[in-house]
Amino acid sequence: MRMGPAELVQAAAMARRFYLEGKSKIQIAEEFGVSRFKVARVLETALERDLVRIEIRVPAELDAERSDALRARYGLRHAVVVESPAEEQDDAADPENLGEVAADLLGELVAEGDVLGLAWGRSTIHMAAALDRLPPCTVVQLTGVYDAGTAERGSVEAVRRAAQVSGGEAHPIYAPMLLPDPATAAALRDQTGIARAFEYFDKVTVAAVSIGSWEPGISTVHDMLSDEERAHYASLGVAAEMSAHLFDAEGRRVGRDLGERCITVEADRLRRIPEVVAIAGGQRKAAAIGAVLRSGLVTSLVTDTAAADYLLTESAAGVRPALERADPDGE
Repeated sequence: MRMGPAELVQAAAMARRFYLEGKSKIQIAEEFGVSRFKVARVLETALERDLVRIEIRVPAELDAERSDALRARYGLRHAVVVESPAEEQDDAADPENLGEVAADLLGELVAEGDVLGLAWGRSTIHMAAALDRLPPCTVVQLTGVYDAGTAERGSVEAVRRAAQVSGGEAHPIYAPMLLPDPATAAALRDQTGIARAFEYFDKVTVAAVSIGSWEPGISTVHDMLSDEERAHYASLGVAAEMSAHLFDAEGRRVGRDLGERCITVEADRLRRIPEVVAIAGGQRKAAAIGAVLRSGLVTSLVTDTAAADYLLTESAAGVRPALERADPDGE
């Protein structure tokens, strides 16, 4: 049925009150002297007759539909999917725009007085460089660096940058991530500066981490090991690494002995951090991201459409809600 002019005017007025002025249906009903059920019917009719158009708009680089689907599928607190580069290279690392979006997300998640933890990774370094707002917080480095000689342009600089933006304290770690043997790693952990950073690990409230797949150029740890060591860990079924922790395709930790040689936050401490944001994307990392999501160590993800499409179509077997924070060392 056609709406007469009086009905059209009334519907437009009610819609304006509801959608633009934020009034409740009860308030509108009282103003117009009708029941709230009548108001609900009028608003529904206004939508059906195209009198009101609701448009949901997000920045072009964000894919809201994939983001919500990914969040629901893996039980994440936050999932943000950005458009992959138009011409993604097969051997490309994480798209740099992931760091920019992750920087904005941290600006939302970090509150005054929080302790922010940053793990080594290209994506976290890009994120730190893009930071332009953070409330006052303490920033601590969660892993050693890829190579001690790159500290000024790596994770140490990322920690300094984040602390500068927030105006808080910085606790960097001046040490390599991987050491020749457990004894050397243990000795370094006892050094004053490194021990001080480790003391903050249990206080971290928000952490940003990277993910690598077990192949050259896509995993920091893979590239630091000898051919023999790589073959050994590959034989254990390693599919992904995060902060020097190795995972098989089901998210279980493998090769735990490697951690004894590394300067890194322990897996159990990571699991106790309230918010752990993983930043990783690209087709070559997609399976690795899925493995880490199954580990129970992360709560949120910033990724791209290339990885998201894989994650949304892979088998749901073994997928547990990330917010359950399952123990990756459990049986």
